Amino acid sequence: MTLRHMQIFICVCDENNMTKAAAKLHMTQPSVSIAIRELEMHYKVLLFERLGHRLFITDAGRRLLIYARHMVSLNRQAESDMHNFGDFYTLRVGASVTIGESVLVDLLQYVSKENPKQEIFSEIHNTAELDAMLLKDELDMALVEGKIQSEYLFVEPFMADELIFIISPNSEFLKRNEITPSDLSELRFFVREAGSGTRNLFESIMNQMDVKIRIAGVYNNPETIKKVVMAGLGASVISRRAVRDELAQGKLVSFEIKNIAFKRKFSIVYHKNKYISPRFQSFIDICRNFDKRI
Repeated sequence: MTLRHMQIFICVCDENNMTKAAAKLHMTQPSVSIAIRELEMHYKVLLFERLGHRLFITDAGRRLLIYARHMVSLNRQAESDMHNFGDFYTLRVGASVTIGESVLVDLLQYVSKENPKQEIFSEIHNTAELDAMLLKDELDMALVEGKIQSEYLFVEPFMADELIFIISPNSEFLKRNEITPSDLSELRFFVREAGSGTRNLFESIMNQMDVKIRIAGVYNNPETIKKVVMAGLGASVISRRAVRDELAQGKLVSFEIKNIAFKRKFSIVYHKNKYISPRFQSFIDICRNFDKRI
């Protein structure tokens, strides 16, 4: 089997359609079908169920897809490294939204000073999206705040973080002597989107405490959440790092509730089969020690 077979197989999986895959690869549809059939004959397994005009990947197909992406990725890295020997290849780094808002820019600035020739292409998405992108080899690594689901990804904590309750300093809610978990049901909460590590941790702790919360809005941007809370429209739970300036300026205040704490770790994530080049390792090492520099 050749790399071309693997590239065709990956494209069929991504497009979930042989005709669309053929168009994307600038091939004929029969040529794509032949390549898939050759793979199935070689491994003596069925890679797709063909029901009508639709394709459904089999368990064997899903297993091969993991290896195929790794083989194609490793070949791409080898090509890049050899053609640019002595130069810095572009490292593709993803960050979850909270890390993107509070850490990523400082990290990129530091790397730029330490390794001026190191090119980095960065993207910000929620944890669930980054998980999928790493498995598809659309990123080399990611920095996430949420829990990674895939068993094929390596996860290493590198920075401590804490979520806190935030509310407008003018809120009547703050006037009570003690705030209890049951009091939270009186608030209107503005939260992150599904798939966000921040939201997953918040909802997990609330479920453990058997606290019912009322969601008034769902936003994928911490800046919007901060603005709506500053406007006195409700409360939220957010990374302390993301609201350092607003807390210092008195635009927002935090409050605590006994026995409720949102402790977590930011993590470095990459595929377990990823080739770690010296330059990649250098970036990982910078991330590991970055908390001491900020």
